[in-house]
Amino acid sequence: MKHFAFVVAGVLLLSAGYVSAADPIREGYWEVTSQTEMPGMPMKLPSSTIKHCYTKEDVQDHKSVINRDKNCKLTDYKVSGNKVTWTMKCTGESAGTFSGETVFSADAYTSVMKMNAQGHNMTVKVKGRRIGECPKK
Repeated sequence: MKHFAFVVAGVLLLSAGYVSAADPIREGYWEVTSQTEMPGMPMKLPSSTIKHCYTKEDVQDHKSVINRDKNCKLTDYKVSGNKVTWTMKCTGESAGTFSGETVFSADAYTSVMKMNAQGHNMTVKVKGRRIGECPKK
């Protein structure tokens, strides 16, 4: 389950890479908040917020960004205006199917992802917003 959580976190973190050539998000420092819902859970899971620097390469090469796990394959990917839909299938420790829809603007995005892995169904809602330039190293 720990490895599965890592893949889910990677999908959430890198979902900003899903952009079309016509409507790319801007590189920079982003704040990404996610809320996970699991049917049958006795309580609501807390939301989580991360901050991540997206480089010029990240926002240009959107398909390879999400497909960094060698056990995962992007099986369906469609762009319509500023909306992207996708399906990914993973094997190994992270076996499962993942699908989602993301709507972008240059400085924000919203995404809904549905996951079925290790006998669990989850829905993850994500909001990302650009908060500035990447911090200097």
